[in-house]
Amino acid sequence: MVHCPNCHLKDLGKIGSSQYYCGRCCIEIVIQGEHLAVFQVEEDGSLSSLDDLFSNEERRIKMEERPQLIQKASGR
Repeated sequence: MVHCPNCHLKDLGKIGSSQYYCGRCCIEIVIQGEHLAVFQVEEDGSLSSLDDLFSNEERRIKMEERPQLIQKASGR
């Protein structure tokens, strides 16, 4: 299961095939290969990258999360 790299909430809303939303932090999380891209949702709906606030390790998808992500991405 994908978790929020900021607050570690595991109950994220799914908004696309590889996109999630953390309602606690109001950030969007996108799966890009083996890493997560993190964005702040602005008032006008645009996205601003927050990747520079998190290390590569904090944004890395952990091995135990990968099988579930593959299932979710394939719609199973």
